[in-house]
Amino acid sequence: MWHSYINGFKAYLQLEKSLAGNSIEAYVRDVEKLCQFLSIKEIEKQPSELTIHIFRDFLKFINELGINNTSQARIISGLKAFYHYLLMEDIITINPIELLESPRVTRKIPDTLDVTEIDLMLATLDLSKDEATRNHAIIETMFSCGLRVSEVIGLKITDIYEKDEFIRVVGKGNKERLVPISERAIKEINIYTNSIRNKLKIDKDCNDIIFLNRRGKKLSRVYIFLVIKEMALKAGIKKNISPHTLRHSFATSLVEAGADLRSVQQMLGHESITTTEIYTHISKDYLQEVITNFHPRGKL
Repeated sequence: MWHSYINGFKAYLQLEKSLAGNSIEAYVRDVEKLCQFLSIKEIEKQPSELTIHIFRDFLKFINELGINNTSQARIISGLKAFYHYLLMEDIITINPIELLESPRVTRKIPDTLDVTEIDLMLATLDLSKDEATRNHAIIETMFSCGLRVSEVIGLKITDIYEKDEFIRVVGKGNKERLVPISERAIKEINIYTNSIRNKLKIDKDCNDIIFLNRRGKKLSRVYIFLVIKEMALKAGIKKNISPHTLRHSFATSLVEAGADLRSVQQMLGHESITTTEIYTHISKDYLQEVITNFHPRGKL
C-alpha cells in the first residue's frame, strides 16, 4: 500500500503543486527513508497506524546515521508534506507527525555585496567585447530584480514591460511573479539587445530568450557562475561570491532600507515568509554595526 500512496503523492506534487522533477524526487526520497526505517525495525504498519513515538524513533535513527540537522529538518518537512497529502485525500483522519518537532537549524547568513562592490565588479568588464556588454546587462538585471540564476537565463523579451518598469519572472514550480526593474537595468538590456543580440544567428528555440551565447543559444547556469567568480576575483573581492550573492544583496539592501518583509518575499518568489526572514538577521547585524560606529554610547 505504501507504494500506491507514494505514487499518489508524486502525482499531487506534479499536478497540483507544479513542482520541478528534482523537488518531487527529493520529497519521495524522504518518504522512502521512512519506509526503509520501518522495514529495518520490522514495523508492519500503514501510514494511518504510525504514532508520534515511531516518528521520534525515526528521527533518532536518522540522527544516528550521521545525517546533519539541516538534512533532518528537510526530511521531516518532506514527511509532513506527505501526511498533509494523505489528510487531504481522506486516507488518514489524524495526522500523527503534526506534533513532531524538527531539529533546530542554525541558518548561515550569506555573504552580500554593497553597491560599491558591485560597481567594482562591473568595472572589470571590457565593454569593447560583446560578451562583456551582455554580462553587464545580466549583472544589473540580477541585482536590480533579485533573480535566481535559472530565472535570468530563462528571461524572455516578452517578459519585459519596459514602460511599466516591471518584468515577469517564471520561478520555481513554474510560478510567475511580477518584479520591478530599474531604469539602469532596462538601459543595459536595451544596449545589449540593440547592439549585440541583433547581430546573432539565433537558434529557433531561443528567439524570445534575452541573454544568449555567441552561437545564439541559451546560456548555462555554470557559465554565469564562472563569470561572476571571475569578476569578483578581478575586483579584489575576497568574499564567497556566487550568482545567488546578487540575490542576497538585492534582498538585504531592501530590508536595510526599511522595506517590509512581505514585499521582499513577493519579489523573491519565496513560498514561505520564514525563508525571507534570514534577511532580518542580516539587517540586525547591520543595525548593530551602525550603532557601534556612530552612536555616542556605541563604543566603550
